[in-house]
Amino acid sequence: MTDTHGAARPDLSIGHTSIDGIRVVTMRGEIDRAIREELTEALLSHGGVTPPRTVVDLSGVTFMDSSGINALIAAHKSTHDAQGWLRIAGAQASVLRLLEIVGLDQVIGCHPTVEHALTD
Repeated sequence: MTDTHGAARPDLSIGHTSIDGIRVVTMRGEIDRAIREELTEALLSHGGVTPPRTVVDLSGVTFMDSSGINALIAAHKSTHDAQGWLRIAGAQASVLRLLEIVGLDQVIGCHPTVEHALTD
């Protein structure tokens, strides 16, 4: 993982890397309103431009509230507007359940691993 940024709290980390031209944003910890600005910036900003293809690796996320849902929706819209896509990878059961409850899994593709998200 490269270009790792520490967020406002020590229990969340956000990392960025690129695999075959696809940006992978890896998150570890808890996603709630306390980190919404860092999360939005991580998903939407890459040198001031929204990357058209992004995989969000949530395998290390143990909790997510509506702040995470809102950030994912905004990132999906932004990538879609750029003729690209956003995919979610590795969401743990509790996070995946939240995505299913709000129907976001019907809008943003959810994959078991980053590798699956990259090749789908």
